[in-house]
Amino acid sequence: MTFTRRKLLAATSAAVITAVASAFSPAALAQQGPIKIGMSMPQTGALSGGGKAALVALRMWVEDVNAKGGLLGRKVELIAYDDQSSAATTPGIYTKLLDVDKVDLLIAPYATVPTAPIMPLVKQRDVLLMGNFSFQVNRTVKHDKWFNNAPWSTAASWFDGFFIAGDKLGAKTIAFLAADQEFAQNLVNGARELAQKRGLKVVYEQNYPPTTVDFSSMIRAVRSAKPDLVFVASYPNDSVAIVRAVNEIGVGSGVKLFGGGMVGLQFTPIMESLGSSLNGILNYNTYVPGMKYPGIDDYFKRYAVKAAEAKVDPLGYYITPYNYAIGQMLEQAITATKSLDHKKIADYLHKNEMKTIVGPIKYGPDGEWANPRVVQAQFRGVVDKNVDQFKDPKKWAVLYPEAYKTGDVVAPFEKARGR
Repeated sequence: MTFTRRKLLAATSAAVITAVASAFSPAALAQQGPIKIGMSMPQTGALSGGGKAALVALRMWVEDVNAKGGLLGRKVELIAYDDQSSAATTPGIYTKLLDVDKVDLLIAPYATVPTAPIMPLVKQRDVLLMGNFSFQVNRTVKHDKWFNNAPWSTAASWFDGFFIAGDKLGAKTIAFLAADQEFAQNLVNGARELAQKRGLKVVYEQNYPPTTVDFSSMIRAVRSAKPDLVFVASYPNDSVAIVRAVNEIGVGSGVKLFGGGMVGLQFTPIMESLGSSLNGILNYNTYVPGMKYPGIDDYFKRYAVKAAEAKVDPLGYYITPYNYAIGQMLEQAITATKSLDHKKIADYLHKNEMKTIVGPIKYGPDGEWANPRVVQAQFRGVVDKNVDQFKDPKKWAVLYPEAYKTGDVVAPFEKARGR
């Protein structure tokens, strides 16, 4: 049998087309192995309450996407190491994920302190990093493949609601109390700028070591300074100790607002433990009951079952839906680009609005939210030893933003506490 040149070319082209099609068939894609997504997560240490709950949410997304056939015809595998809530461990973990585990994609650890040390690494390697509730870690690095899942951008996006409430109360003076570590300092520096723009006089300012456990002397000093506003930037363990000290000592009848940037008062076990001591505190939140987004109610129903099995935060309001949203955003970008190429995924995330269970997410050039949605809510009518009460929107009076407002501020602080 003889072939003309035309027949030979046609046969060769057909063979190439068949080979390419076969390479991208479901069977061939499955043979490539799973798509590996790597990360560290604080599963022990001070941040583990949020980290372990966040992992539940991410694993929920992995289960959901694999039930639909995975991505690009391949199953998704999540590789997560415990960073022990320590900034010292994360650079080594992420180097291992890239060089040993050969992961396809990276998700940052929960929180600012463990994330900041890996930013130079991911920029040097020019790899995509989905951020995980950190604050301003990309401010100086300026990595164009960074995308934070947290609903904030600048300090103004966090605390405008706190200071607007202070404006309405005629506040003239302020006290600052902040942990001496990167996250809290970023917060308090931003809050200080907002205070300066309003002409607020700083009457007390104290940075404390992250290892501090006794805040009684600081609370007494705040009380002696007689500020109108008390702004606190703290991590979970600090927040608990500070609230207990305030409950024991008090801050004086002149304080109009107390709170602002206290991490931990969003976690269910901490809220249950502090109970009525929370009343009157005005603090930032990311989600409170009553906020409606497509799919959010179904998510929390399913999360509650998984959380009970894993013995983590039973409500999971603060961080978990935003971790599930990381998966949703990756899923949309990979499906749309039909690629795992980091540049293509980053371009897509920059140019398109993502649909998630925490609402639409659109990114600015810095990889932070173009339209932040941080809530300032005041605890109201909280009683002791009752988890289910926090499902009630009446326990959270949302003051800001206006789109979610459910009440007006109660002041002064001692009155709001019921004292």
